[in-house]
Amino acid sequence: MPHRTFAAFIFPSILAMLLFITLPIFSVMVQSMFIEHPAVLTTVENCGPFGGCTTETKVDTVAMAKLKAEAPMGQFAGLANYLNHNHLAIDDLREIFGTKSGFAEKVSSLMNLPFYRALAFTLTYCFVVTPLAMALGFCIALAVNTLPRLMKGPAIFVSILPMIITPLVGSLILSWMFNPEGIFGATLQWLANDPKLSLRASPVLTWIVILTYGVWTNGPFSFVVFYAGLQTVPMDTLESARIDGATRWQATRFVIIPHLMPLATFVALVQLMDNFRVFEPIVGFSAQANATSLSWMVYNDLVSQDAQQFGSAAATSVMTIIGVLILLTPVLIRTWRDFNRKVA
Repeated sequence: MPHRTFAAFIFPSILAMLLFITLPIFSVMVQSMFIEHPAVLTTVENCGPFGGCTTETKVDTVAMAKLKAEAPMGQFAGLANYLNHNHLAIDDLREIFGTKSGFAEKVSSLMNLPFYRALAFTLTYCFVVTPLAMALGFCIALAVNTLPRLMKGPAIFVSILPMIITPLVGSLILSWMFNPEGIFGATLQWLANDPKLSLRASPVLTWIVILTYGVWTNGPFSFVVFYAGLQTVPMDTLESARIDGATRWQATRFVIIPHLMPLATFVALVQLMDNFRVFEPIVGFSAQANATSLSWMVYNDLVSQDAQQFGSAAATSVMTIIGVLILLTPVLIRTWRDFNRKVA
């Protein structure tokens, strides 16, 4: 293909990436260097017609409007948003690890910091949900692939049903079912013989339910990809393995799984990126008292009742992007090595 033709072909994609990916990321990085203007307070004296005056302190809206007009992004603060109490909390870390308290107490103190509490749940969600969802999808794909032709259609539809439901709607439905009046909530109370047992009152139960919901909603994507990959497995190789006396498990382990490894890498990449941005289950379950994530921190800063904290939300977004890149780096390095090995 001539260079001019290739450039004309690729230009729209590059332009779209610059406009909708690169520029927004750069904008968020710039915004993360600013903090909101401090409130300008003014004292107003109110006097009644028969005497008696009272003073009231309130925000000077005129002065605030002038400040925002002069500096719409706020005050430049450098890395303050990254180092403050709500994020890396450097001063708090020095205080925690500078004491002679035990390891458990230090971890407990660390989990009281908003960023590290959200990071702990986010990483747990990634490293628990991703492999379990991939394993569930692979097992379902193997099972559906062995069904008679007439049964495959209904089985595929049922398998991808969680993928059709909007994540927020699905989490809301499951949250209602786990309410004390719901079928799951009432069943748990009966099994535990505890009429006061509640999802929102138990951090452990909340985490388990959200992780289970994550596996349920992520499994269909793995199933679709692995089921498509199973259609490309060389039948000659499978037949040869069976003739040589290989069992079903051995054929799966030594023929099917190696054949699907490139697809497994692709599924891991996609689901790691998606799971690191976990948000809907926390909102749907109203679980922010027991579980928060980095994406929820961004949401919380933007819908704050006091004032929208754009700089704080931007800093959390940048750190989320960095976290995704760190997670994907080992997978990308392995993919690059496999590619070089095949080329060589």
